[in-house]
Amino acid sequence: MAKVKHSVATRRRKKRVLKQAEGYWGDRSKQFQQARRAVMHALVYEYRDRKNRKRDFRRLWISRLNAACRSCGMKYSEFINGLKKAQVGLDRKVLSDLAIRDPKAFEELIKIAKA
Repeated sequence: MAKVKHSVATRRRKKRVLKQAEGYWGDRSKQFQQARRAVMHALVYEYRDRKNRKRDFRRLWISRLNAACRSCGMKYSEFINGLKKAQVGLDRKVLSDLAIRDPKAFEELIKIAKA
């Protein structure tokens, strides 16, 4: 039986990992084992941070809303509670955008929440 050679598959695998590690510092972009470890670590971070990004943006929107509400003499929690009772179906992202871009419309929402 002929001897099986793996050089083609091995080279393809190594090239793929080194291509992913392009731009990494030092040996992490040049040596296969270092690159493989760095790429695996980077993929773990990437997966984790896709979840964290959603949390971070929600925190940002809430902070902006709180600041906008306080400038109109109302607490954030009272504002959200008032909107829920008035059955206003806007999410925090849209409310935050309104607070920044259209203060007049946001003041109307504050009035709705107070009523």
